[in-house]
Amino acid sequence: MIFGLPTDGLPVTGMTLSSFEALEAECLHQFGVAPKNIGQYSWGSACLAHLYRSLCRASRFDCKEIDGPLTLLLCWAWMRLPYLVPVPREPRNFSLANRWRNWKRRDRVYRYLKLAHFRKALDDLQESQFLWVAYSVDRVDPDIISAEIYMHSVIWSATVPLVSFECIEWHATDRFRRQFGFIQGVPHQERNLDRTHGEVLTSPKNLNWATATSHSFWVMQWTNRYNHVLTEEPMAPQQPLDTYMYWYRSKYGDHLNLSDLVVQEDVEGDQVMDDVNEEQEP
Repeated sequence: MIFGLPTDGLPVTGMTLSSFEALEAECLHQFGVAPKNIGQYSWGSACLAHLYRSLCRASRFDCKEIDGPLTLLLCWAWMRLPYLVPVPREPRNFSLANRWRNWKRRDRVYRYLKLAHFRKALDDLQESQFLWVAYSVDRVDPDIISAEIYMHSVIWSATVPLVSFECIEWHATDRFRRQFGFIQGVPHQERNLDRTHGEVLTSPKNLNWATATSHSFWVMQWTNRYNHVLTEEPMAPQQPLDTYMYWYRSKYGDHLNLSDLVVQEDVEGDQVMDDVNEEQEP
């Protein structure tokens, strides 16, 4: 919905070649043969796999940066936390990421909000402020969404591995059932991807990831994705979550208290913010 990418399709996997000569030989071998229709692949799940991998790395205590499809993360947050959103532009555009195209030109103050502001906003978050079902008809005009996107939505809740060559990440839909309109119970034990989760392409690898011993099991699970779609009864509007919340608090505590994490403010940034405020005063 955010990027308009297909999700219900072939896994993005196959050969990775480590040299120009190998690539040239493969191209010569395939010369004259019509390539597949690229739209047959699940580019949406591959994109999500790389975002999950980036978030995993960024959560390490010694990590100071993050890469990956961060526009996806930002738009996901803005769709579900509207009180944090800059003024939306072109709300009828698809893909949904286009809602905030060139947003900096319209909401200059938002550009200079500090990390402390967002941490405090998340600390003060109430349950009613989070939109679990962000793509309902009262939030997104169904007339702007193609029929193909809605056809692919049948597998959005599948609890399966997300595949992109060496990158394998688990789509733990049992941990956010409410996003799909289901009752949230105590989730299953986290799925252990073993050494597959640490696989990287930092050195040459002439390898077919679809058939590799470490990856073929996970690729097959994606192939059987229809067998892993959530099928529970939809939840009532005010469904009690006592059992889940008891489990959550016993495991993670009552609150994140992000505001307790003190950061050094950028003095120059404060001055820029003051200048912007002065420009907007009558």
